[in-house]
Amino acid sequence: MLLMRLQLNFYQIENEYGNIESSFGQKGKEYVKWAAEMALGLGAGVPWVMCKQVDAPGSVIDACNGYYCDGYRPNSYNKPTLWTEDWDGWYASWGGRLPHRPVEDLAFAVARFYQRGGSFQNYYMAHVYSMKAHHEGLNFTWYGTQISCSAFLANIDQHKAASVTFLGQKYNLPPWSVSILPDCRNVVFNTAKVGAQTTIKSVEFDLPLYSGISTRQQLITKNEDLFITKSWMTVKEPINVWSENNFTVQGILEHLNVTKDLSDYLWHITRIFVSDDDISFWEESKISPAVAIDSMRDVLRVFVNGQLTGSVIGHWVMVEQPVKFLKGYNDLVLLSQTVGLQNYGALLERDGAGFRGQVKLTGFKNGDVDLTKLLWTYQVGLKGEFLKIYTIEENEKAGWAELSLDAYPSTFTWYKTYFNNPAGTDPVALDLGSMGKGQAWVNGHHIGRYWTLVAPKDGCQEICDYRGPYNSNKCSTNCGKPTQTWYHIPRSWLQASSNLLVILEETGGNPFEISIKLRATRVICAQVSESHYPPVQKWFDPDFIDGKIAVNDLRPEMHLQCQDGMMITSIEFASYGTPQGSCQSFARGNCHAANSLSIVSEGCLGKNSCSIGISNLIFGSDPCRGVIKTLAVEARCRSLPNAGFSQF
Repeated sequence: MLLMRLQLNFYQIENEYGNIESSFGQKGKEYVKWAAEMALGLGAGVPWVMCKQVDAPGSVIDACNGYYCDGYRPNSYNKPTLWTEDWDGWYASWGGRLPHRPVEDLAFAVARFYQRGGSFQNYYMAHVYSMKAHHEGLNFTWYGTQISCSAFLANIDQHKAASVTFLGQKYNLPPWSVSILPDCRNVVFNTAKVGAQTTIKSVEFDLPLYSGISTRQQLITKNEDLFITKSWMTVKEPINVWSENNFTVQGILEHLNVTKDLSDYLWHITRIFVSDDDISFWEESKISPAVAIDSMRDVLRVFVNGQLTGSVIGHWVMVEQPVKFLKGYNDLVLLSQTVGLQNYGALLERDGAGFRGQVKLTGFKNGDVDLTKLLWTYQVGLKGEFLKIYTIEENEKAGWAELSLDAYPSTFTWYKTYFNNPAGTDPVALDLGSMGKGQAWVNGHHIGRYWTLVAPKDGCQEICDYRGPYNSNKCSTNCGKPTQTWYHIPRSWLQASSNLLVILEETGGNPFEISIKLRATRVICAQVSESHYPPVQKWFDPDFIDGKIAVNDLRPEMHLQCQDGMMITSIEFASYGTPQGSCQSFARGNCHAANSLSIVSEGCLGKNSCSIGISNLIFGSDPCRGVIKTLAVEARCRSLPNAGFSQF
């Protein structure tokens, strides 16, 4: 089979418009035609693509996006079959589980795509295209006047293995797998037998944060390896009008029309009068007044007289938030927040933000109070946000005060401290697991929003079965834990020392437990059996091509590799036989070669990468005849001696 790797440029004129085209009727069809004619009219001489657009006009190529595209066909035989977005994973959302797609299923999907006539495929997100020339079933590629045969053999049954005879030879196919035969005889790869290593990223150490006093003086120990600072500075965000750039009008205004997307936050401020009769009515009826809103997105904070009364989270959800008023005039503040904006779908510009429908106070003696008829004062954004107190240049103007260790967690509070740049080149992460919801900046650079919402306790699978169609709920992990607590800090943003860290906390977290961490691959594992196939690169070995090595002489191999600048310093587990479990929980089975650890140690210790052959010849004998043997290894990587780091 002819294999070619090409660097190709496709130019996209629309992406997945076909999913929403029908929402616009005939005008949607006219738009697609106009867009195509506009692109082609440029005369650029490049291929134009419309993803998931079955009615792509003329020479514009309609392409497939999805988990599987093996059944996709373009709308003309003159167009290649393109898989522009191979979804090798899915999005994570705050408060959600973490989705994972099994690599065996991903390999199966790619092999099926090429087996059934695919031309180009792109991992989403990876900017690499590959091209393979072939046809369905038996595949023929011309080399001059010589014909070379290649084949894909597929078993799409989710549960049962299959034994098939092809060109007089039998092949065993695991469930939901594809075998690739580059010469129509020998299997070079089966998608169910992926022998790639598993890498485990871990925290190297926690770097203490400080605010100008001696590092060692300001450390307190929470446990043996966690250091946190005693010294943080703080300033409160005002829960009211804070600048002259406010205005007062009657009624409730649409959030984005007011903020112009300059800030996530919009303050709605009014005054509510409560009479003696209202107080008596609530006491006698044993009811409480409440803020009632027909529909709201994304976050609502309700404050009464400067105190947070409650919060509502959701996408266009109904609000019924009880409040407690005092006799006389009360300040009622509704803070609406966006958490990102809709970025896909029909008529997305109409989605908006803030409140929809009726907005009222319920539970008053004389009936509901229609809040849309009151005068409201509007203030866009936060004071600290617009004064840019998160920047190196402006942060000293905020009037910071020292935060005491016993301070009660406070809502809408700014915190700041400083930290040194960790030595080395490992990625730097900010651990915000002790906080609630807010934003973070380092040296004025916005790391982004954070939110430690916890995923549901159910819905995760201890064992992920790659077999069968994938969806984003399959093979989920992280149940019962915050979706995200670590946030990456690019090293290019850091200076050698005194890096400014500013946190805006909305709900009340504990900044004393924030830490800076280094992340690196410390544990690597692999599990390869005799039933796996030799590495693909062996087919390109000059000795194999020249016939000096026969196909039957090739053996499966395990490959282990640390990241650059590190080496394998210990073998924590090694067993050739019938090992059980998975990475970091391997155990010996009933069959085990006694020299497993010594063989792997000899071949790997002190190296950045190593390969171990999977055969009885390598381990000196057959530990259990008649049984397919597997080699399972867990190794640890450490920095090379000249690439060490210092904690202080």
